[in-house]
Parts: sequence; structure tokens; C-alpha cells
Amino acid sequence: MSPRDPLSPRKRPTQRRARETVDAILGGAARVFGERGYAGGTTNRIAEAAGVSVGSLYEYFPNKDAILVALGKRQLDEMSRDVAAVLEAARDSQLALDTLMRRFVEAMLEVHERRPDLHRVIFSEAPHPPELHACVLQLEETLAHTVEALLERCPDVALADRDTAAHLVVQTVEALTHRYVHHHRIHDLPREAFVNEVVELLRAYLASADSMRSSS
Repeated sequence: MSPRDPLSPRKRPTQRRARETVDAILGGAARVFGERGYAGGTTNRIAEAAGVSVGSLYEYFPNKDAILVALGKRQLDEMSRDVAAVLEAARDSQLALDTLMRRFVEAMLEVHERRPDLHRVIFSEAPHPPELHACVLQLEETLAHTVEALLERCPDVALADRDTAAHLVVQTVEALTHRYVHHHRIHDLPREAFVNEVVELLRAYLASADSMRSSS
């Protein structure tokens, strides 16, 4: 018998009451981690915040890191859904490059600014297990495919390798917005100025990639 993954839930909630218990645990954990950080997010505090016994908590999660992984997956699912919705809304329009990039940057900022203390704990303070890292990569892959499709429809962009460009755009925006929100803002740069700078960075990169194609 293979050993149990220490970050996997002990059992899957199938009954409504069990699902409500897990939701309560995750909701309590989100509050505790957001207020107290990774070190202060003990299972005792999480159980108290959730209104369940520690024994009930351990029925579903073997430790606090397993809870954090579940919270991270939920957070990434929300990010994927919300940012993809913004990008999908642009599919029916042939947007100028600056407008498209601005919508993307603002959407990524918005999801990072939602519950920033919890986001910082999950993705900066806590250990980053391979399972959660794989979810981050899947999020980037999903968004990159959507950005690639939008770049294809963008009237002022003609790229030889849209796939590579889309992946670089997604990873750049993710890294910059994460750092802007969760680590001290660059020279106290206001939000709108930050968006303008990132959009200009992306525009210059995509225009350069386009010109390299034309001259090759």
C-alpha cells in the first residue's frame, strides 16, 4: 500500500453536511491565516474559527498545510474563472493592443487585491508543494491559451510565435501584479501609473516581436 499524501484531504465530502463542514473549515482557515499569517494558523485556531471540533477538522485534513493547499486551489480556481471571464468578454471585439493588455493587467490586479493577506500567506509565506505549483502552472497555461487567441484577433499585432508571446505576457503580468500588491509598491507608484507602465512594457515587447518577424 502506498503511503498517504500528507497534503491530501483524508476523505472527500460527499454528503451536504460534510461539504458544509469542509466549507466552514476552509472559511475559518482563510480568516485565521489572513489575520495571523502562516505561523499563527494553527489547527486549533482554525477549528475554533470554523465552529467545529479539532477532531472534525482532522477527519478531513491531516494538517494545516493540507488546508492551505485546498485554499490555494480554491483561490487559483477563482482567479482563473474571473480573469478568463474578462478576457473572454473581449473575444467578440477586435480590440487595440493597448486596450486588451490594459484589461488583462487590471483583471490580474483585481484578483490579487482580493483577500491580499490570505494570498500572501498561501503563495509567499507557506511552503509551496509541487501539487500547488502544478495548479499555478495550469492557471498560467489556461490564461496563455486565451491571450493567444485574443492576440490572433488583435488588428495591430502579427506575431510569428503567438504561443510563446502569450505565455511570456501571462507570466510577466502575474509576476509584476503579485509583487506590486503583496510586496512594497515600486517607489510608491500609484495603481493607475503601474497599469500604464506594465501596458507600455507589454506593448513594446509585442511590437518588438512583431518587427523581428517582419525583418526576418
